[in-house]
Amino acid sequence: MRREGESVLLYIHGKGGSAEEAGHYRKLFPFCDIVGLDYKSFTPWGVGKEIRERVHSLKGKCKNIFLIANSIGAFYSMNAGIERDIIHAWFISPIIDMERLITDRMKQVNLSESELREKGVIKTDLGDELSWEYLCYIRKNPIEWKVPTDILYGSEDGLTPLDAITAFSKNDRRSLTVMKGGEHWFHSKEQMQFLDEWIQRTSKTLRT
Repeated sequence: MRREGESVLLYIHGKGGSAEEAGHYRKLFPFCDIVGLDYKSFTPWGVGKEIRERVHSLKGKCKNIFLIANSIGAFYSMNAGIERDIIHAWFISPIIDMERLITDRMKQVNLSESELREKGVIKTDLGDELSWEYLCYIRKNPIEWKVPTDILYGSEDGLTPLDAITAFSKNDRRSLTVMKGGEHWFHSKEQMQFLDEWIQRTSKTLRT
Protein backbone atom coordinates (compact mmCIF):
# COMPACT_ATOMS: atom_id res chain seq x y z
CA MET A 1 0.00 0.00 0.00
CA ARG A 2 1.29 3.47 -0.88
CA ARG A 3 2.10 5.67 2.08
CA GLU A 4 -0.26 8.52 2.98
CA GLY A 5 0.86 11.82 1.48
CA GLU A 6 3.00 10.09 -1.15
CA SER A 7 0.35 10.24 -3.88
CA VAL A 8 -2.22 12.78 -5.01
CA LEU A 9 -5.24 12.49 -7.29
CA LEU A 10 -6.07 15.57 -9.36
CA TYR A 11 -9.66 15.85 -10.60
CA ILE A 12 -10.57 18.00 -13.61
CA HIS A 13 -14.33 18.52 -13.99
CA GLY A 14 -16.39 18.87 -17.14
CA LYS A 15 -18.64 21.69 -18.35
CA GLY A 16 -20.92 22.89 -15.57
CA GLY A 17 -19.07 20.83 -12.96
CA SER A 18 -16.89 21.88 -10.05
CA ALA A 19 -13.87 20.87 -8.01
CA GLU A 20 -16.23 19.64 -5.26
CA GLU A 21 -16.95 16.56 -7.38
CA ALA A 22 -13.46 15.36 -6.45
CA GLY A 23 -14.82 14.40 -3.05
CA HIS A 24 -16.61 11.42 -4.59
CA TYR A 25 -13.26 9.72 -5.20
CA ARG A 26 -11.93 9.87 -1.64
CA LYS A 27 -13.40 6.49 -0.76
CA LEU A 28 -12.00 4.99 -3.96
CA PHE A 29 -8.47 6.32 -3.48
CA PRO A 30 -7.78 6.08 0.26
CA PHE A 31 -4.04 6.08 -0.46
CA CYS A 32 -4.21 9.48 -2.19
CA ASP A 33 -4.73 13.09 -1.25
CA ILE A 34 -7.63 14.35 -3.40
CA VAL A 35 -7.44 17.71 -5.15
CA GLY A 36 -10.00 19.30 -7.49
CA LEU A 37 -9.32 22.23 -9.80
CA ASP A 38 -11.94 24.92 -10.40
CA TYR A 39 -10.47 26.40 -13.56
CA LYS A 40 -11.44 29.92 -14.53
CA SER A 41 -10.67 29.85 -18.25
CA PHE A 42 -12.72 28.18 -20.97
CA THR A 43 -10.20 27.71 -23.76
CA PRO A 44 -7.76 24.80 -24.14
CA TRP A 45 -4.79 27.16 -23.89
CA GLY A 46 -6.19 28.94 -20.84
CA VAL A 47 -7.35 25.89 -18.90
CA GLY A 48 -4.23 24.03 -20.00
CA LYS A 49 -2.09 26.67 -18.32
CA GLU A 50 -4.12 26.40 -15.09
CA ILE A 51 -3.83 22.60 -15.07
CA ARG A 52 -0.12 22.76 -15.79
CA GLU A 53 0.49 25.20 -12.95
CA ARG A 54 -1.47 23.05 -10.49
CA VAL A 55 0.38 19.89 -11.53
CA HIS A 56 3.74 21.59 -11.14
CA SER A 57 2.80 22.80 -7.66
CA LEU A 58 1.70 19.28 -6.69
CA LYS A 59 4.87 17.77 -8.11
CA GLY A 60 6.93 19.53 -5.49
CA LYS A 61 4.86 18.05 -2.66
CA CYS A 62 4.34 14.39 -3.59
CA LYS A 63 5.88 11.52 -5.50
CA ASN A 64 2.96 10.27 -7.60
CA ILE A 65 0.26 12.26 -9.40
CA PHE A 66 -2.85 10.52 -10.72
CA LEU A 67 -5.53 12.19 -12.84
CA ILE A 68 -9.27 11.80 -13.25
CA ALA A 69 -10.83 14.02 -15.91
CA ASN A 70 -14.45 14.28 -16.96
CA SER A 71 -15.77 15.17 -20.43
CA ILE A 72 -14.14 18.38 -21.69
CA GLY A 73 -11.87 18.24 -18.65
CA ALA A 74 -10.13 15.31 -20.36
CA PHE A 75 -9.69 17.37 -23.52
CA TYR A 76 -8.22 20.25 -21.53
CA SER A 77 -5.90 17.87 -19.67
CA MET A 78 -4.56 16.39 -22.89
CA ASN A 79 -3.75 19.93 -24.06
CA ALA A 80 -1.95 20.89 -20.85
CA GLY A 81 1.49 19.43 -21.48
CA ILE A 82 1.49 17.38 -18.26
CA GLU A 83 2.20 13.91 -19.64
CA ARG A 84 5.58 13.49 -17.96
CA ASP A 85 4.11 14.24 -14.54
CA ILE A 86 1.08 11.90 -14.55
CA ILE A 87 1.48 8.28 -13.46
CA HIS A 88 -1.97 7.12 -14.60
CA ALA A 89 -5.23 8.71 -15.79
CA TRP A 90 -8.93 7.86 -15.83
CA PHE A 91 -11.14 9.60 -18.41
CA ILE A 92 -14.91 9.62 -17.97
CA SER A 93 -16.85 10.38 -21.17
CA PRO A 94 -13.85 12.23 -22.63
CA ILE A 95 -14.11 14.70 -25.48
CA ILE A 96 -11.36 13.37 -27.73
CA ASP A 97 -12.20 14.95 -31.10
CA MET A 98 -13.06 18.59 -30.48
CA GLU A 99 -12.63 19.54 -34.11
CA ARG A 100 -15.29 17.05 -35.14
CA LEU A 101 -17.58 18.28 -32.37
CA ILE A 102 -17.22 21.89 -33.52
CA THR A 103 -17.60 21.20 -37.24
CA ASP A 104 -20.65 19.02 -36.58
CA ARG A 105 -22.20 21.89 -34.62
CA MET A 106 -21.38 24.26 -37.48
CA LYS A 107 -23.27 21.98 -39.86
CA GLN A 108 -26.24 21.90 -37.46
CA VAL A 109 -26.51 25.69 -37.52
CA ASN A 110 -25.63 25.96 -41.22
CA LEU A 111 -22.44 27.93 -40.57
CA SER A 112 -19.53 27.90 -43.01
CA GLU A 113 -15.88 28.19 -42.04
CA SER A 114 -15.57 31.43 -44.02
CA GLU A 115 -18.44 32.96 -42.02
CA LEU A 116 -16.88 31.91 -38.72
CA ARG A 117 -13.47 33.22 -39.78
CA GLU A 118 -15.01 36.57 -40.76
CA LYS A 119 -17.05 37.03 -37.56
CA GLY A 120 -14.59 35.45 -35.13
CA VAL A 121 -17.18 34.32 -32.58
CA ILE A 122 -20.79 33.35 -33.22
CA LYS A 123 -23.40 32.57 -30.57
CA THR A 124 -25.79 29.85 -31.73
CA ASP A 125 -29.51 29.55 -31.06
CA LEU A 126 -28.66 26.83 -28.53
CA GLY A 127 -26.77 29.35 -26.41
CA ASP A 128 -23.24 28.11 -27.05
CA GLU A 129 -20.48 29.96 -28.86
CA LEU A 130 -18.39 28.92 -31.84
CA SER A 131 -14.96 30.50 -32.10
CA TRP A 132 -12.62 30.67 -35.08
CA GLU A 133 -9.61 31.11 -32.76
CA TYR A 134 -10.63 28.00 -30.83
CA LEU A 135 -10.99 25.93 -34.01
CA CYS A 136 -7.64 27.11 -35.35
CA TYR A 137 -5.91 26.27 -32.06
CA ILE A 138 -7.27 22.73 -32.12
CA ARG A 139 -6.06 22.17 -35.65
CA LYS A 140 -2.60 23.51 -34.89
CA ASN A 141 -2.27 21.53 -31.66
CA PRO A 142 -3.34 17.92 -32.26
CA ILE A 143 -3.66 15.75 -29.17
CA GLU A 144 -0.67 13.64 -28.21
CA TRP A 145 -1.37 11.70 -25.03
CA LYS A 146 1.02 8.97 -23.90
CA VAL A 147 -0.13 8.53 -20.29
CA PRO A 148 -1.52 5.07 -19.38
CA THR A 149 -5.26 5.79 -19.38
CA ASP A 150 -8.46 3.91 -18.59
CA ILE A 151 -11.53 5.26 -20.38
CA LEU A 152 -15.19 4.96 -19.39
CA TYR A 153 -17.80 5.60 -22.08
CA GLY A 154 -21.57 5.36 -22.18
CA SER A 155 -23.13 3.73 -25.24
CA GLU A 156 -25.69 6.55 -25.39
CA ASP A 157 -23.08 9.33 -25.31
CA GLY A 158 -24.39 12.06 -27.61
CA LEU A 159 -21.14 14.05 -27.86
CA THR A 160 -18.48 11.49 -28.75
CA PRO A 161 -19.40 8.87 -31.39
CA LEU A 162 -18.53 5.23 -30.68
CA ASP A 163 -16.23 5.03 -33.71
CA ALA A 164 -14.20 8.00 -32.46
CA ILE A 165 -13.73 6.68 -28.92
CA THR A 166 -12.93 3.20 -30.26
CA ALA A 167 -10.25 4.57 -32.59
CA PHE A 168 -8.79 6.68 -29.79
CA SER A 169 -8.62 3.66 -27.51
CA LYS A 170 -6.65 1.53 -29.98
CA ASN A 171 -3.40 2.23 -28.19
CA ASP A 172 -1.42 -0.08 -25.94
CA ARG A 173 -1.51 2.59 -23.19
CA ARG A 174 -5.31 2.93 -23.22
CA SER A 175 -8.21 0.68 -22.27
CA LEU A 176 -11.89 1.27 -23.02
CA THR A 177 -14.89 0.21 -20.94
CA VAL A 178 -18.36 0.80 -22.39
CA MET A 179 -21.44 0.92 -20.20
CA LYS A 180 -24.46 -0.24 -22.18
CA GLY A 181 -27.16 2.40 -21.79
CA GLY A 182 -24.75 4.83 -20.14
CA GLU A 183 -24.98 8.52 -21.01
CA HIS A 184 -22.37 11.22 -21.47
CA TRP A 185 -23.15 12.44 -17.97
CA PHE A 186 -22.72 9.64 -15.46
CA HIS A 187 -25.07 10.64 -12.65
CA SER A 188 -27.77 8.04 -11.90
CA LYS A 189 -27.34 5.52 -9.09
CA GLU A 190 -26.76 2.70 -11.57
CA GLN A 191 -24.27 4.73 -13.59
CA MET A 192 -22.30 5.84 -10.54
CA GLN A 193 -22.15 2.29 -9.23
CA PHE A 194 -20.78 1.16 -12.59
CA LEU A 195 -18.25 4.01 -12.49
CA ASP A 196 -17.10 3.14 -8.97
CA GLU A 197 -16.66 -0.54 -9.84
CA TRP A 198 -14.71 0.45 -12.94
CA ILE A 199 -12.40 2.67 -10.88
CA GLN A 200 -11.85 -0.06 -8.29
CA ARG A 201 -11.06 -2.63 -10.96
CA THR A 202 -8.70 -0.48 -13.02
CA SER A 203 -6.86 1.01 -10.05
CA LYS A 204 -6.27 -2.28 -8.22
CA THR A 205 -2.69 -2.77 -9.42
CA LEU A 206 -1.77 0.82 -8.53
CA ARG A 207 -2.60 0.41 -4.85
CA THR A 208 0.52 -1.60 -4.02
